[in-house]
Amino acid sequence: MTTGPGRPRLTSQRRPGQTTPEEILDAAGELFTTKGFAATSTRRIAEMVGIRQASLYHHFPNKEEILAALLEETVSPALAAAERLTGADAPATVRLHALATYDVTQLTATRWNLGALYLLPELLTDRFEPFRTQRTLLRGHYRQLADRALTEITGESGSTSPALADLPFRIVESAIATRADIERGLLPGPENEGAAGLLADACLRALGWTDPLDEIRAKSRALLAETEGGTPLHL
Repeated sequence: MTTGPGRPRLTSQRRPGQTTPEEILDAAGELFTTKGFAATSTRRIAEMVGIRQASLYHHFPNKEEILAALLEETVSPALAAAERLTGADAPATVRLHALATYDVTQLTATRWNLGALYLLPELLTDRFEPFRTQRTLLRGHYRQLADRALTEITGESGSTSPALADLPFRIVESAIATRADIERGLLPGPENEGAAGLLADACLRALGWTDPLDEIRAKSRALLAETEGGTPLHL
């Protein structure tokens, strides 16, 4: 991605963003999630932003690079949070709850439901191997925390069923489909109202936690504030 000025734009600013690449990503995010990736042209993205198609290519050489940048926005923050939380000094149940809370918040707070792009067949190509690698690493953090949380919950150590350890990751990503249903009018909204806490709670319930979760929630919020530099998420 190139962040230089490029050619003068055709119109005044139409999209949110501090830079032209940010405006391009916002327009592409809307089009890819509402019209489809294959049906969206770079010309249409440029028109939505109010720039020439040639100016768009100054920032992104093709449509695939725009998609790659959007996907990066969905996984990199969560992966960074997972790396911080995995090494934090707190019970695994609290760390898993905090990671799920953070991740669902990111997935539901974006302007467009970018997680819906995960099912695009184009993501199976070599160009998107870095994204697939990052998502696999994030999934691994969830599994590691789930394994340790299960030991804390059951009091038994040992290998965990891979399917059970994978449940928290699957529960968190269910926020994507739920948001899509809300945006289609199939479920009441807003999509992020209570979703982060609800799904984070469900992650622990799926692993067998049966006690009240008030203390876990409080510690999870405190841990997020600590690992995010003292600034708590607005949940």
